[in-house]
Amino acid sequence: MENELKLSEERQQLFNFVLSELEQEGNLAHEKNAIQHGLTTVYEHSVGVAGASLKLAEFFHLKVNEKALIRGALLHDYFLYDWHDGEGRHLHGFTHPECAYKNAEKDYTLSPRVKNIIVRHMFPLTPIPPTCTEAWIV
Repeated sequence: MENELKLSEERQQLFNFVLSELEQEGNLAHEKNAIQHGLTTVYEHSVGVAGASLKLAEFFHLKVNEKALIRGALLHDYFLYDWHDGEGRHLHGFTHPECAYKNAEKDYTLSPRVKNIIVRHMFPLTPIPPTCTEAWIV
């Protein structure tokens, strides 16, 4: 089963290209400074979500825009703050998708599909469901 969960060489190259592109264009490296869950940084979490999302799409032979899937997954938590600090942390699950979108919009060109991935990834905490397969995967 392990081989089935590995990305094809072509998809791994696309993943690496998109990750490199985002690191060069914006503030993605800033995510390395904030903790997401336990000892995992937001950056590590986002890279993991992007890889797992692409693996799921490949494994289930889902027709998706792979570049949008990777970009959206890498940017889905682009909120650029430590959510453990501050008064609003108990609302973080509800509010961070919009914050991540606003930050990503400043630093990157986002397609409607990537926007949908970022803004809707916390459904049902965010009340409006995703409208594309890529956002459902993330």
